[in-house]
Amino acid sequence: MRSLEGALEKNMSDLRQRFYIEDCPVRGEVVHLEETLQTILAQRDYMPAVQSLLGEMLSATALLASTLKIRGRISLQIQANGTFKWAMAECNHLGEVRALADYEEDPRFLEGSDSRTVLAALSNPVLFINIEPEHGERYQGIVPFDQPTLAGCLKQYYDLSAQIPTHIVLATNGQRSGGLLIQLLPRNNEEEQKLVDEDLWPRLTMLTETLKPEELTDLSANEMLYRLYNEEEVRLPEVEQLKFGCTCSKERCAHALIQIGVDAVHETLEAQNPIQMDCQFCNARYEFSAEEALGLFGEHLS
Repeated sequence: MRSLEGALEKNMSDLRQRFYIEDCPVRGEVVHLEETLQTILAQRDYMPAVQSLLGEMLSATALLASTLKIRGRISLQIQANGTFKWAMAECNHLGEVRALADYEEDPRFLEGSDSRTVLAALSNPVLFINIEPEHGERYQGIVPFDQPTLAGCLKQYYDLSAQIPTHIVLATNGQRSGGLLIQLLPRNNEEEQKLVDEDLWPRLTMLTETLKPEELTDLSANEMLYRLYNEEEVRLPEVEQLKFGCTCSKERCAHALIQIGVDAVHETLEAQNPIQMDCQFCNARYEFSAEEALGLFGEHLS
């Protein structure tokens, strides 16, 4: 565990830095994405405002994943009617992230470069938080989209549903995205609760709100934390690396074929043999010959 003053500067691209306020029930995370963000945005010709939204969603999922002590993955998914259909971002316990969006061309998304442009245009939007442990039950939280920003919606979810006081700030500039999360943990006694709730937590959230978007994307984690909390004793565990990673595989595609059923597979083979399945996240292609595809159902070519 390092102190803020003694922290060595590291490459600020694609990392997650946890931090603690010494002797206080407060923890936080800083996330920076650069190369990973560019890899994901290069998969599709996204309009500027959609790029901004995906950058914020990627930072947010990386922040939220750090609060879970599970092996598995967490995803954020926005679904809506109208020209914007859906967007999702995902992060697993290995720090692998991916994201994708589907929408129709809309001049508003081209003219604006801010995620608020997309969010303001959404028709009947819903935000889903999906938690999928490798072992155990899945969880899905449904978050009302009644705040003007993604960060505002997530803060409201933690305050009301999870009942963990949380403050989140997100920003992206087309090249880099960044985010910061602080959470108030259970207090040990009434005295600590009074001190923290009436002084420390309001002060920390107020300081966090002073962060400018360009500071979130351009400052290193150490610089940002010193700029915000230099009057506190901040402790830093080791930095975690984040990277692009896709969970697609031929086995998953085979499972998808089994789910649609043997009749649908026969029908597909009449139009396309071999069956080709493309991953929308990473553009990998998987092929199934007629023998392979029908073999999934125990059928064999005569």
